Amino acid sequence: MARVLIVGAGLTGSLCAALLRKVVSGPLYLAVWDKAGDSGGRMNTASSPHNSQCTADLGAQYITCTPHYAKKHQTFYDELLAHGILKPLTSAIEGMVIKEGDCNFVAPQGISSIIKHYLKESGAEVYFRQCVTQINLRNDKWEVFREIGSPEQFDLVVLTMPIPQILKLMWNDIITTFYFFTSAKSDFTIYLLKRSTLV
Repeated sequence: MARVLIVGAGLTGSLCAALLRKVVSGPLYLAVWDKAGDSGGRMNTASSPHNSQCTADLGAQYITCTPHYAKKHQTFYDELLAHGILKPLTSAIEGMVIKEGDCNFVAPQGISSIIKHYLKESGAEVYFRQCVTQINLRNDKWEVFREIGSPEQFDLVVLTMPIPQILKLMWNDIITTFYFFTSAKSDFTIYLLKRSTLV
């Protein structure tokens, strides 16, 4: 069974996990590790310790769909709207710049409900407070070390955390392929480590 680790339980990590689950037909062990105590990353929803119904979105408060991305990502929007995770933003927000053709959405259960939806869809085993410190290649497997707990080995590792956190990792000198996937319109980047023999 292939073992895949996604580091980072934000939007990129959760969506990557959900997409992997859809496209991989064979047996797959899928794990998501995050150093925080909950999922969300830069799309986090905080609750009041005195009233769980009182929430605030930290980071992104709404989602803007431009005409260009509406065509490319329509299935994502349709799915989130159908599940009630997104709904159209009907009120103006102070300072908001509205461009022709843009559609804005809010998440009634909080912006992190998007991440929680994708993590649930992925069926991944999600572990919090797992701070990755080092990644080595050993016997054609990626050995991933963390601050607490024993190292584990994976066939593929996907890094979705911010670049400064990746640069703090300790690496051996055997990395053969380091792929960068990014979008000029996004703060989210995927760093995929894989052996050329796994292609």
